[in-house]
Amino acid sequence: MDESYINVNHSIEKTWYFTDDGPWVNKPSGKGPRLIIVNAVTKDGWVPNAKRVFQAKQSTGDYHGQMDYGNFSSLIKKQLLPNIPSPSLIFMDNAKYHNLYVEDAFPTVKTLKVELQEWLKAKHPSEYDDNMLKPELYKRCRELCPKPKYRLDVIAENAGHTIIRTPQYHPELQPIEIGWGVVKNYCAKKCDYTMEKLKIHLDDGFKQVTPLTLMGILSSVRNEEDRYWKEDEIEDESSERLEDENQFDDHKLSP
Repeated sequence: MDESYINVNHSIEKTWYFTDDGPWVNKPSGKGPRLIIVNAVTKDGWVPNAKRVFQAKQSTGDYHGQMDYGNFSSLIKKQLLPNIPSPSLIFMDNAKYHNLYVEDAFPTVKTLKVELQEWLKAKHPSEYDDNMLKPELYKRCRELCPKPKYRLDVIAENAGHTIIRTPQYHPELQPIEIGWGVVKNYCAKKCDYTMEKLKIHLDDGFKQVTPLTLMGILSSVRNEEDRYWKEDEIEDESSERLEDENQFDDHKLSP
């Protein structure tokens, strides 16, 4: 599951033209208004009824700023969860509003000093010191307290599902990212710089992501995953070998 965007002037950079007509193309300046897109995909195609498309209030800046926890969690509860089999693994990235803790999370930056003191004295008295400042109390409580759950995780778990977050800055591990590329490339080729036609082209673009297309996408992502696993394996072997060599050197130097 993921969010993306497309601007009304999203088009291919080059085009064919007749030399008699000249190379002039009536392309508007700027990117134009923006549509925010949210959807979910499986190996069989887009999840039925999980798509949401709406026009952004602004066409510049980070498109994540047009989303928040309220409308994203509503989409999950009303459009995603009712349309996927249980149990399912739901993959998403680490957008800020994906990672809000439950409301009773402890501790938070707003937790009072006296609350931090009472918790630490009650749960870990040996770690408590009357002279500890609030930043010290907060840090120690954070280290010792069980990590609170994310709100979205609780929603998913209550419906029998599990959310898995891919590492930050690794879109190549998100199959849907390649799906967005297919959709946007289609819209770019069909672009006529109007919002009315963009919405039509967007619907047609989603149809280009077929089960056959997804078979290739998933294969590509698995190859990336395997590459990372192999690199980790090589790194682990290298670290172990270096550690063994250091221990051997230490043994030779010991009296």
